[in-house]
Amino acid sequence: MADNVVIYAILHQPRRPRLPAYPVPDDVPIEELDRLLFDDTLNRYYFQKVARYCYHPAGDLFWELVNRGLRLSLGFSISFLHQVRQWDPHLMEKLQRLVAHENVDLVCVEPYHSFIFYMDMRCFQERMEWARNELERIFGKRPQVAETTEMFMCKEIYHALNGLGFKAALAEGRHRITGWRSPTYLYHQGKEMPLFIRHKDLSDDVGYRFSQKSWPGYPLTTPAWVDWIKNTRGDFVFVGWDFETFGEHHSADTGIFDFLRWLPGELSWRGVNSLTLTQAADQFRPRAYPIDLPVIPTTWAGLQGDPQFFLGNAAQFDIYLLMKHAYHLARLTHDERLMDIALWLCQSDNLHLLQWWGSKDKSEAEVSSYFTPGYWWNLGASRIPVEVQNIFRNFISVAARQLAERRSLPAAEPAQENATIEEPQEEVKVYTPKASAVA
Repeated sequence: MADNVVIYAILHQPRRPRLPAYPVPDDVPIEELDRLLFDDTLNRYYFQKVARYCYHPAGDLFWELVNRGLRLSLGFSISFLHQVRQWDPHLMEKLQRLVAHENVDLVCVEPYHSFIFYMDMRCFQERMEWARNELERIFGKRPQVAETTEMFMCKEIYHALNGLGFKAALAEGRHRITGWRSPTYLYHQGKEMPLFIRHKDLSDDVGYRFSQKSWPGYPLTTPAWVDWIKNTRGDFVFVGWDFETFGEHHSADTGIFDFLRWLPGELSWRGVNSLTLTQAADQFRPRAYPIDLPVIPTTWAGLQGDPQFFLGNAAQFDIYLLMKHAYHLARLTHDERLMDIALWLCQSDNLHLLQWWGSKDKSEAEVSSYFTPGYWWNLGASRIPVEVQNIFRNFISVAARQLAERRSLPAAEPAQENATIEEPQEEVKVYTPKASAVA
């Protein structure tokens, strides 16, 4: 029987592009490019809506619960914190107070929720280290556990995170990872960094099915859910949710806040202990089991839990190619401002919001459509992918002009005869322009 539960929630908001795409003048200053490519009026609207129904009431409730003994782990994208800093300083104060609590663990999330691990693994490591430092600066705690964009995990991502010295990382409980194994134990890929595997069923009972009246488990009560945890065999049950589950995906009138409010008491009544991710890693690492991670990543997004949710149709794949071109052109310019914009454009959300295009699965298409801004549909479904592509093409044109205007670099001097040739070492450079700083 599982006598421990590990609860994790992530807070993220994307930086949505401006559609229809604005023409970019040839002489546009780089400082003006942000305004032409991203729609911060739209971003502010969505952020404030979710803050009203979710971030404030759920944050207040979690503060009450951790004071009653519940242990909790929270992850924040820098994309989310960028918006909090601009539009809700009071919420930032609440979140800083919550994270400072001894019962709350801070998790390092890929900062822009981007697809950079598919383009440049070295840059992915740089970004994770930068995010770790930023989160420590903002909250006063140094994250010891890592989560990638949409919980993507495979062999190379595991080794990249292990190389950064994280105490643990998170993975989704899909069959391609677990096989015959239970997600209720710690695992490792031959290194010291253990993996937590999200219990998909028990997580989704709350995250996705809580308000589905057609679900046989509806209405879900706190005692029933805690009983399911208690009767699960293993060391612990690791559940992971979007923070927006509470008040946004499931509105207050579904009873989702009452479900949470009763949780500490029901866990205590049934002898189930809550642990943070760091506490569970320390406690169960000595008996972590080996596991062979797949080459193709798993993710908690989509029914199949694989990259096809983001790359499975022609519209998504075309934009993914433009992402790569935008990133590599920006890298060639050595301009930190262009690099930062390119990384914003690499957000996985720009692929997620087009999953509905040509989708054969109605339920997945509905999820993707939900996250596609409402007024974009006025453009027509066939035009939305074209306008998103134009955002990338406009950026690529600016980066290409920047490269064309640069003077050629001096040629390297020939090596002296019999001299020792050392392998060049690329400088590890973390891109931290002012636009991405969070107060």
